[in-house]
Amino acid sequence: MPSKFDPITLEILWRRLISIVDEADASVARTAFSSLLRDAHDYTCMFTDSRGQELVQGTFCTPGQAGAMALGVKAIIKSTPLEQYKPGDVLIVNDPWLLAGHLNDVCVLSPIFYKERPVAFTACVFHHSDIGGRVASDNRQVFEEGLFIPPIKLYDGGVLNEPVLKMIRWNVRTPEEVNGDIRSQVAANHVCAQKIIEMLEDEGLDTLDDLADEIIDRTEASMRAAISKIPDGVYFYEGVIEGAGQRKDIDVKLKAEVKGSDIHIDFAGTSPQVDWGGNVVYNFTYAYVFMAVKSAFDPDVPINEGATRPVKMTAPQGSVVNCNFPAAVAARMQIGHFMTEMVFKALAQATPDNIIAESGGTPAQTNIFYGKRFNGKPWLTMIIRGGGMGASSKMDGHHCAIFPANGANTPVEIFESDTPLIVEERSLICNSGGPGKMRGGLGRKFVIRIPDDEFAPQAPTSIAIQAGRYRYPPGGLFKGGAANKAQFMVNDQAGDSSGLTLCESGDVIKFISAGGGGYGDSLARDPQAVEQDVRNEYVSLERAQADYGVVIDPKTLKVDLEKTKKLREQRTIGG
Repeated sequence: MPSKFDPITLEILWRRLISIVDEADASVARTAFSSLLRDAHDYTCMFTDSRGQELVQGTFCTPGQAGAMALGVKAIIKSTPLEQYKPGDVLIVNDPWLLAGHLNDVCVLSPIFYKERPVAFTACVFHHSDIGGRVASDNRQVFEEGLFIPPIKLYDGGVLNEPVLKMIRWNVRTPEEVNGDIRSQVAANHVCAQKIIEMLEDEGLDTLDDLADEIIDRTEASMRAAISKIPDGVYFYEGVIEGAGQRKDIDVKLKAEVKGSDIHIDFAGTSPQVDWGGNVVYNFTYAYVFMAVKSAFDPDVPINEGATRPVKMTAPQGSVVNCNFPAAVAARMQIGHFMTEMVFKALAQATPDNIIAESGGTPAQTNIFYGKRFNGKPWLTMIIRGGGMGASSKMDGHHCAIFPANGANTPVEIFESDTPLIVEERSLICNSGGPGKMRGGLGRKFVIRIPDDEFAPQAPTSIAIQAGRYRYPPGGLFKGGAANKAQFMVNDQAGDSSGLTLCESGDVIKFISAGGGGYGDSLARDPQAVEQDVRNEYVSLERAQADYGVVIDPKTLKVDLEKTKKLREQRTIGG
């Protein structure tokens, strides 16, 4: 069948759809209550056609939410006949197995009506800082982790379901913030719906489905063309992910089979689900498997259902990457974020120039702080922290990146305004990036003090950690070196990185993020690049010589090319 849209019209309409979602996305920054949403951007907006096929997602989305909710939203839409939806309906749900993997990710979904029939659906998932329950990694079942909301109407034909909001209010620590963020979700969906209706009116369209078919089919063709460039074959990777605290390691085994324009990732042999919160549901595992393939091989074409069609995944039921209800899942990113890295490691055998070394922001370092202010008022905030990004064949790793989760580091000023805590230091860590021809990005030190004056919070201040890289540092690729490990310290003593830490007035808490792994032989790094690293205090004089074989004058900070050449020759000869 010939295309209904010529290439220029298609491009204009496609870009308009993306701008609509991004406008809804921007409305969140203006209306959300929590800094995790306003500043760290831990949310995703998207919309589908009338059949539930993902059509557009926000440019700055979180890959785990976006990939998982595309599967979940489609399942929700398919579960109810179209004729049963009404204008003004709004659904709310946070079922981890249906959507994005843990209770904090709450989805608000709305049908978009035009000419008295549903033509699309708009949805957004917010990572709410609080959903009740215990906030540490050491839960054993999802029942401990907070309020579980099955798909239920928040608005029925435009009428607010007050009991639902009341139910949420009485199950969370900071109800004003949580309910305010839910209203922000409703507002974001409203913005998206209004703009889509305007576009349909402007373009004289009665439906989005024909445009969706064109966009999705073209995206699928692009993704298939990219996968076809990977040599056919079966590529294996086996690795471990550290368990929370001192818990035993998780064994992950995966097989990536490339056949023509299809790729199939299989996790047979991976560890069974565990008795703490690191378990991952199928949707979340798939999201980061897909993210690896899309970002490595076809990063430029916007994501929709067409991009997912060539990427298949299987995982044993009851495994840690496809867990069964009622497994604890609150800290699912401690394992789930590693899926992108592990797919990279498998495919590095076939396409070494398309992947990056291991990253210190994998997993995202998540910290939850809560307690009572000096006047008894409860407070709670959550931040996500990055580490050094792994280097690639073409460039050094970025510093302090939250990869692959694509969040943002919360500004110090916002953190201090949201909490009664004081930030004493936030700085890059010299020598924390793995050495290589391309250097890994640097990790970061984040130091917090609990004040002990008249405005000190009532003791205790609770800190929950959901993170990783404490035992195993991010590794390099193709002779690239490993980065530094992460650390969590209270008053210069190692803290509990798996449970809940109770702190007193005057305590000093240090979070050390890991750096990124290096790529390639460090002796092949441009000496001028090493000189610049020393000047920028990314690498010390001693490590420039020890790791890179580069001799730099300590007074002028200029590289001595002759001594460097001799030193590197000696290293090469000596093996």
